[in-house]
Amino acid sequence: MSQAADPFTPAGAQHRLVDVPGGRIHLVEQGTGPLVLLVHGFPELWYSWRHQLPALAEAGYRAVAIDVRGYGRSSVPDAAEAYRIGAYVEDNVAVVRALGEETAVIVGHDWGSTIAADSALLRPDVFTAVGLLGVPYAPRGGIRPSDAFAMIGGDEEFYVRYFQEPGRAESEMEPDVRAWLSGFYASLSADTMPESGDGSVYFVPAGGKLSDRFVKDRPSWLSDEELDFCVGEFERTGFTGALNRYRNMDQDWEDLAEWDGAPITQPSLFVAGQLDASIGWLASAIEAFPTTLPGLVSSHLVEGSGHWVQQEHPEEVNRLLTTWLRTLNA
Repeated sequence: MSQAADPFTPAGAQHRLVDVPGGRIHLVEQGTGPLVLLVHGFPELWYSWRHQLPALAEAGYRAVAIDVRGYGRSSVPDAAEAYRIGAYVEDNVAVVRALGEETAVIVGHDWGSTIAADSALLRPDVFTAVGLLGVPYAPRGGIRPSDAFAMIGGDEEFYVRYFQEPGRAESEMEPDVRAWLSGFYASLSADTMPESGDGSVYFVPAGGKLSDRFVKDRPSWLSDEELDFCVGEFERTGFTGALNRYRNMDQDWEDLAEWDGAPITQPSLFVAGQLDASIGWLASAIEAFPTTLPGLVSSHLVEGSGHWVQQEHPEEVNRLLTTWLRTLNA
C-alpha cells in the first residue's frame, strides 16, 4: 500500500490497486472500522468523495472510494460489453474481498447510485446497507430503456440517447476536456445552473451538441486546481469507458429480468440536491420508496444544492451519512 500519490489526496488516506475479475480497481482508503464503499458517477472519479473520506474515517469507519472501471487509474476494458451492470457488481464484491472484509455498506452517487443499488440487490450477502445520492432506486420495469429515451424530448434528443452511438459524444468531449467538464459541472450546480427558461442542458438541439447550452461560469465548490485534477485523469483515459455504462442499459434490462420490480430490503438512505433535475424526472421512483425501499431509514433533499450534492454541500452530506451509519450499528 502506497502513501498519498498526489497533492489532492486527503491527509492520512492511501492509494491502492486491487485485482478484480475484469482487471484492477484503483481505490483510496482512510480510517479503520466497518467498511463503507463509495462509488462515483459520471463524469467523476474517486476524487468526488474527497470530503467524505476524512469525515467517515473520523467517525470510525473504513472509508474506501474507488475509481469505477473505465475511469481514472482503474482498468479500462476495450469491449463495450465489459460495462454491463453485472461487471460493476463483481468489481465491488472483489474490492470488498481484496480488503479482507466479508461485508460492506455501499454508497453511490449518480450512476454510482444505480451501481450501488444493483450491488445491494444482486449481492445482499455482501452489501448490508445502501446509500443512494442524487438518483433514486427504480427497479427494472416493463419498458426497454432505449424505447423510453426515444419518447423523451420531442424535437430534441435526451442526453442518454445522445450518448448511445460510439464515438459521437467523445468527439464533443475529448478535443477540449477542460472546457467540457467545467461546463457540465457548472450547468448542474445550484449556484451556476442556467435559468429554467434557457432550454434544458439535458437535451441536445437538432444538429447540435450537449455542450451548446452549458454555462461558462465556475461553480463555487470547484477550484481551478480541483478541476485540473479531474481534467488530467480524463485527458489520459478519454470518455469511452465512462460512456459505455450508458451503452449497456438495454443489456442491463435483459440481464435483470429475474429481478423485475424487485425491492431492496436492506437499510437504506436517500439524499439529493433540492435543485437536482433527477428528482423531478424520477419523482415516481421516490414516491414508490415504501414499496421499493422498505428498509429506508431516511430521505433528504439538501436545500440549495444541485446534482453534485456531496461536493456542493459536503458538511451536510457528511452529517447525514454518519447519522445514518450510526443507526446501522445501534
